[in-house]
Amino acid sequence: MRFLDWIRQVVAKVFGKQDINKAVGIDVAVSQTMAEAIDLWDRLYCNKPPWKSETTIPLGLPAAVAGELARLVTLEMDAKITGGARAEWLAAQRAPFLTGLQAKVEQGAALGGMAFKPYLSAGGLAIDCTPADRFFPTGFDGSGRVMGGVFVDRFTQGKRYYTRLETHSLGDDGLYRIRNQAYGSDNPDALGQPVALGAVQPWAALDEEVTLANIKRPLFGYFRVPLANTVDRGSPLGVSVYARAVELFRQADEQWARLMWEFRGTELAVDISARAFRADPQTGRPLIPQAWKRLFRAHELGETEKPLYEVFSPAIREEPLYRGFQDILRRIEFQCCLAYGTLSDPQTVEKTAEEIRSGKQRSYATVASMQRALEAALDDLTYAMDVWATVAKLAPTGKYETAYMWDDSVITDTDKEFAQRMQLAQADMLRPEIVLAWYFNCSEEEAAKMLPARRAF
Repeated sequence: MRFLDWIRQVVAKVFGKQDINKAVGIDVAVSQTMAEAIDLWDRLYCNKPPWKSETTIPLGLPAAVAGELARLVTLEMDAKITGGARAEWLAAQRAPFLTGLQAKVEQGAALGGMAFKPYLSAGGLAIDCTPADRFFPTGFDGSGRVMGGVFVDRFTQGKRYYTRLETHSLGDDGLYRIRNQAYGSDNPDALGQPVALGAVQPWAALDEEVTLANIKRPLFGYFRVPLANTVDRGSPLGVSVYARAVELFRQADEQWARLMWEFRGTELAVDISARAFRADPQTGRPLIPQAWKRLFRAHELGETEKPLYEVFSPAIREEPLYRGFQDILRRIEFQCCLAYGTLSDPQTVEKTAEEIRSGKQRSYATVASMQRALEAALDDLTYAMDVWATVAKLAPTGKYETAYMWDDSVITDTDKEFAQRMQLAQADMLRPEIVLAWYFNCSEEEAAKMLPARRAF
């Protein structure tokens, strides 16, 4: 099902019979332009671009871009919740989610965003991760924070397809309303008719409507890719990390196809007279051993004015085609804010130290902004978990604080920095405990205890 058609069905069910085009752009903050873009980003991420054909096999570059940025964002991430018994309980509930966070960030980076929603499960909390093609924001505040949305859940039972729409809305009075609607259909591409929640086993325990008081923000976290939306400038939604490189992906796939064709088209072959082979008694065609079919090609040669065989071995144009392919990859790296050499071959072009550093800085700036966006989403998620813990009386009362530490090796050469700090310490320009505190990520007091009683730098 096309994403835009799916949105229109959801809007019609949630907001009633109204002008669908208007509803898609206003009530649900997904315009037709954005819906089509999200559908394209999803196809690219699944390695099913529109230009895929028998001759052009996609390389999967979009998924590689999203995966690399997600790896850099979550590399050695340390997210803590501190403050007492409540904080310990929240941290324990969130730990399984953090274990698989890189994969979720990758999916969010590919489609422009992802929602993290906690829910009650088996005496505790579980966290549902909903990508952009299954979460439709319905409102934003002045800062761009999502204030409500529709979550879509699907379930198949036999030949029936069930869909649940979970609508979240926060009123100015602090009342938070959650509404569940279920639909059943024999067609996987249609929502179908309303059904009772109890008729579908996984949703039987859910309430049709829940209202909570004194809620300050939505009970979910929304991770938004912090790039300017050049697809729909009026939309507050995030865009894919590779939104600006779609055409370059097509060029790269086509250039790679040309390179592969060059290898296949220049394979060594021998054109030899058909009279040099035994003939098939049934068809009369030359019998060429199976192991030699790629090498020998039987032709009507061998006449008096022609040789018995000719060797086909043309010069291969690998270098110019490969160089062109690498140029496209570097353009993709620039558009996707990746350092040169992430996708391309770093040996194909010489770079000065300043150019290498500039490329790393570009990547670092993007990663740092994505980390801040992820922090905000995790904070909102933790707030939602805290609310549900209070509502369901799952944990002792108390306050909590969140803290995050991120790896900065994207731009920093740790080995080089360590050598520089050691040189300063050896020259008595820096206290040794400061070097140890930095290296082991501890306090200076703890580092001082590590120092031997007598030693020389």
